[in-house]
Amino acid sequence: MRTSGNLRRVMALMAGLVVLLSGCGTALLDYRYRLTVEVETPEGLKTGSSVIEVSTSMTGSTSIPSPGAVRHRLRGEAVTVDLGQHGTLFALLRSDVDVDWATNLLFLLAPEVSAVRDENGKYDSDASFRARYGAMLQNRRLIVLPKTFHTIRVLRDMPARPMLVRFRDITDPTTVERVDPDDLAASFGEGIKLKRVTVQLTDDPVTKGIIKELPWLANQQGGLIRVTKGKAIEDMPIGAQLYEGDFMRENY
Repeated sequence: MRTSGNLRRVMALMAGLVVLLSGCGTALLDYRYRLTVEVETPEGLKTGSSVIEVSTSMTGSTSIPSPGAVRHRLRGEAVTVDLGQHGTLFALLRSDVDVDWATNLLFLLAPEVSAVRDENGKYDSDASFRARYGAMLQNRRLIVLPKTFHTIRVLRDMPARPMLVRFRDITDPTTVERVDPDDLAASFGEGIKLKRVTVQLTDDPVTKGIIKELPWLANQQGGLIRVTKGKAIEDMPIGAQLYEGDFMRENY
């Protein structure tokens, strides 16, 4: 599937999230959320979850090279769902078109807040960002992810759920395959169906353990499949588009 149009929208989104702010550099409250994937199988419901942490900071107005930008750091790992005899499903730290999906997810799902304006009636990007960030931290209910961010105009057709993959041979990273969230049976067999994907703020510790499932990940650097020169990235196998950071970030 070509995603050039969607990628342009992602770039526009990212530009919107890199908000120009005034004042000194500062750190906002870190937060953690639990990403859970539920799958229906002939043997019953199978679930997997991962606690992911996002740290956010703002650079000062004199910072070089990006004055007044919002920066994020992610810690955590992909969700692993053991489907028994059917194999293992992985929900990555990215979506089909957004490599920073796990970083931006909760902010995009935050309740809408009114724009904050200064005493002159001018839009205050600093205060507006903080207001929405605060609303995000107050929203501790369980959220079922829709297929797309249908309530956000610029992201109307953008996937809200993570990219799903499996390995034909779990010991060989080059055997990675994308899994259709609407047709898990095509990858895992009859009776396998995605029930839902949820997120919720939590105080639980960041998850560790994916190395036990994918030992080769500890030494993985770069694409799971060597990039073919002269080909557009969207025309390459999915393994050429996936990196170790799609499975774990700053955990080890």
